[in-house]
Amino acid sequence: MRKEIKTKYTHIISIFQALLVTFLWSTSFIIIKWGLIEIPPITYAGLRYFIAFLCFIPFIFRKKYIAEIKQLKPFQWKKLILLGFVFYTFTQGAQFLGLSLLPSVTVSLMLNFTPIIVAIMAIFLLSEKPTTIQWIGSSLFIVGIITYFLPISLIANQAIGLLVMLIGVLANAISAIIGRDINRNKDISPLVITFISMGVGAIILIIIGFSMNGIPEISFKTWGFLLWLAVINTAFAFTLWNLTLRTLTAMESSIINGTMLIQIAILAWYFLGETITFKEGIGLTIAAFGAVLVQIKKRGNFK
Repeated sequence: MRKEIKTKYTHIISIFQALLVTFLWSTSFIIIKWGLIEIPPITYAGLRYFIAFLCFIPFIFRKKYIAEIKQLKPFQWKKLILLGFVFYTFTQGAQFLGLSLLPSVTVSLMLNFTPIIVAIMAIFLLSEKPTTIQWIGSSLFIVGIITYFLPISLIANQAIGLLVMLIGVLANAISAIIGRDINRNKDISPLVITFISMGVGAIILIIIGFSMNGIPEISFKTWGFLLWLAVINTAFAFTLWNLTLRTLTAMESSIINGTMLIQIAILAWYFLGETITFKEGIGLTIAAFGAVLVQIKKRGNFK
């Protein structure tokens, strides 16, 4: 009896922890918007993930991780470097650039395209067939997207922003496939994968950002934004999320993750004054529900 109560209590705690993580990730969109006033997008992305990369150093310098890194084969290094380039340099760079050109909700909605593209790509690259529920979810998501965007009326910057985000979504999908390929073998620990790929991607972003825009002057307040994004919303949040995955089912994780679209819409309205029409709200709701269905998969698949 006590064991059942303890298990139930642990499960409830994990649900609240997962909700906290999605809230932190949702606030990232707002904090990024604030920081973009001072820092160019590519530089901003590079600094965020480089600081987060530094946060992992104390953990990576344990004997087992050092030994694991030393034993990595050349083909494994190539995959990790490729993952860093595609997921951090391309995907995160595109997200920050997209947020400098588009409303937060639009960027979030575009990123939710990723599971659909991954599901389609996985058919050909990983021989993974989407379930009926995932196909229904894909259809609902597309209906939601159409409802949100039609009739299309874009200014020049928004058109460029959508193009940037399309590239970012494609890169995000490719990185998910690379990540699945790396994780399916289970011969590299998640911390080592994150540490190496994040370090590679962040350094490339910083080099590109500094070469394009120079070294920015950053105020104390914006440094606070950067540190919060790197330490709390990246290092802490990703660690806590991985812990919740040990307790929550795949469906529970997908549903909780799917609430981000609505959370971002509310936060953007309150903090940034980004209004949403009734039609756009309906589209967001349909898309969010569809995105949840698409992400429902058997436990054990790399997300």
